[in-house]
Amino acid sequence: MTSRRHLLTGAAAAGLGAAAGAGLMTAAGADDPVPVAATEALTTGTATVPFHGSRQAGIAEDPPAHASFVAFTLPAGTDRRSLARMMRLLTDDARRLTQGVPALGDTDATLAPLPARLTVTFGFGPGLYRAAGLPSPIADLPKFKIDRLERRWSGGDLLLQICADDPLTVAHTQRMLVKDTRPFGAVRWVQQGFRRSPGVQAPEHTQRNVMGQLDGTANPRGAEIDPAVWNSDGSTTLVVRRMRAEIETWDKLAVADKENAVGRRLESGAPLSGTREHDEPDFTKLDASGLPAMPDFSHVTRARVTDPSLKLLRRPYNYDGVPNAAGHPDSGLIFASFQKDIVRQYVPIQQRLAEKDLLNEWITPIGSAVFAVPPGCAEDGWVGDQVLA
Repeated sequence: MTSRRHLLTGAAAAGLGAAAGAGLMTAAGADDPVPVAATEALTTGTATVPFHGSRQAGIAEDPPAHASFVAFTLPAGTDRRSLARMMRLLTDDARRLTQGVPALGDTDATLAPLPARLTVTFGFGPGLYRAAGLPSPIADLPKFKIDRLERRWSGGDLLLQICADDPLTVAHTQRMLVKDTRPFGAVRWVQQGFRRSPGVQAPEHTQRNVMGQLDGTANPRGAEIDPAVWNSDGSTTLVVRRMRAEIETWDKLAVADKENAVGRRLESGAPLSGTREHDEPDFTKLDASGLPAMPDFSHVTRARVTDPSLKLLRRPYNYDGVPNAAGHPDSGLIFASFQKDIVRQYVPIQQRLAEKDLLNEWITPIGSAVFAVPPGCAEDGWVGDQVLA
């Protein structure tokens, strides 16, 4: 622990070269040729995402297969200076780990050389701004009538979103960064999720959730992302909601009933008014019985946004916990959405969904938290320096 408290001195740096060297020797010490069949897997393991820049990584990139969302509570008496020390420490280790270099004083350096597209994204909750004596750019969400929120999945002063294509990389990074944070705050909750693994399907394919639905079809893409997500300074906001899936009752529905609730074909993801996944839903089209092809109570209808700048960038992850004694699953979605303005973009959509979305019969919000995501940092800076310095 002593070496970690000397992060900003030269004392700990001497040990880094030996640790990094040991890690690299372990990763590349074998002289045997790499089998052709293993080449793709090795490429996935060594892939990196740049850490520095005006915007934080882990937002607009294709989401890796595994994620851990870790929220912390700050103790009373936390001030701006201690927050700056914490973020310097966290930034230094995150910049190393995301590039396949062991964290400073890493006791398991052999786990670092395979970053597997590792990203670490930091979010600041309203409580962090209060501790720093600064006005908060975000506020807790209003209570929606469908909410059944549990404290163990809600709130938080600081968030780490850790994502990679390898679960061991995520676990190691989480352990190192939680160690960093121990002197400054306590773990409030951890939510771990997954998506399809690399190579299972093409990256451009929309992911499915545990209910079998394609999830994220209406995401902004290409040039649409910037006006919907990024502020001019490189900041954005993040909503994290834990949505429990009522799988037992969902499984009893016929396919047609599931499709009416969602507003899309389960197999293709096409809107009920179209034939392909990315067809624009036609809310004026009638079906053979003369009723709207897109029911007004369907999830797609209620979530509809016509202005591209008001879209949400959904980055969801499935979760699947331990079934209870009766064998009933503990499954659902860690719904993560990035948007420029929570009040202007997220809240109106969620209010419409809460009022009349038929899918509410089979999903229950049990956790909720909001975070401001500060800009990225330069190589000589640290995440949050524009806010806390």
